[in-house]
Amino acid sequence: MCNQVIFPRKPPADFTYNPPQDPLDIIYQDDDLLVLSKPAELLSVPGRKEEHADSLEKRAQDEFPQARIVHRLDMSTSGLIIMALNAPTHRNLGLQFERRKTKKVYIARVWGDVSKDKGHIDLPLICDWPNRPLQMVDHEKGRASQTDWEVLKREGGATRLALYPITGRTHQLRVHMAEIGHPILGDDFYAHEQAFRAETRLQLHAHKLMVYHPKDGEQTWFKSPCPF
Repeated sequence: MCNQVIFPRKPPADFTYNPPQDPLDIIYQDDDLLVLSKPAELLSVPGRKEEHADSLEKRAQDEFPQARIVHRLDMSTSGLIIMALNAPTHRNLGLQFERRKTKKVYIARVWGDVSKDKGHIDLPLICDWPNRPLQMVDHEKGRASQTDWEVLKREGGATRLALYPITGRTHQLRVHMAEIGHPILGDDFYAHEQAFRAETRLQLHAHKLMVYHPKDGEQTWFKSPCPF
């Protein structure tokens, strides 16, 4: 059984990629790790088209040629991305993400006043192939996807949440919040018209990230202040 969100908008065919030109925002750097805060509307890695070559990875490699990306954020999502500065670190971090050893905290502002103080979402996701890259809930074929959430502040018509993804599916947080009736403000894929127009950017930020440092195995937290 599929449960598809109604998508009032899709990326226009004449979409022009015009990423912000902010300098690299380096949160942390040592011999093994490079932690950056990505601005919204910048690709994590280069796209297929030549005009989509500009990305956080490319900009980082202009200054740190050995930097290798480990994970990604949606173009419209801002916040923490960690890169490896050598091959052993890249392998180590890759396994941490693959085996769900990392911890992530996102900040989101969503439509409406969320009534409960916290909750858990367990909705399996699958690519909506005819409309890719959009995702949808599919209880038969979807991959397990779980998100915990907690109210930080009710803002009168909107709610600020902390989101704790347990899995890391494509668009997971965006689809999950839309499915429970509280789409993320400014979401051009999954929000209804009012929620989309409520903000000029997607109100989703990768706020905190924990990894085990490859050098000594110590639990290490990084933080990027929320810009909204």
